[in-house]
Amino acid sequence: MDRKALFQKFVAFTTAVHQTTHEMTKDVKSDAVTPMQYGILEYIAVSEPVTLSQISDCLHISMPNASRELKKLGDKRLCEKVTVAEDRRKQYIRLTEEGKALMNEAFARIEARFLHRLRHASEEELTQIDSAIDVLQAKVFDMDDD
Repeated sequence: MDRKALFQKFVAFTTAVHQTTHEMTKDVKSDAVTPMQYGILEYIAVSEPVTLSQISDCLHISMPNASRELKKLGDKRLCEKVTVAEDRRKQYIRLTEEGKALMNEAFARIEARFLHRLRHASEEELTQIDSAIDVLQAKVFDMDDD
């Protein structure tokens, strides 16, 4: 296997993922939040509970900016901080019921666009896509192996 060619293919793939993500998520964001706030809510929704430093690191925003945006989201009752019982200095951030409802609505619209793109895929192709996602998740995107 030519690993350099594989890497070039991976770069093209991740670029396509970013472009497709943008296309599938445009116009699903609520008017109640900014694009950055939506990104934070989306990250919390798929990864909760999370810490402020995880949000800052994953979304490439400074800790002060992440903290300021979380305060705004808290004021809008879309997320909340929860103190960890075992370590009272540590706080997790999670969605409130209102935040979950907002994200469920956004994910439903994204799901409809996703299913529309797959409307002509055969059962065999859907199984291949499912397996490919599993392999990518386990071998490329899983950060626990670092």
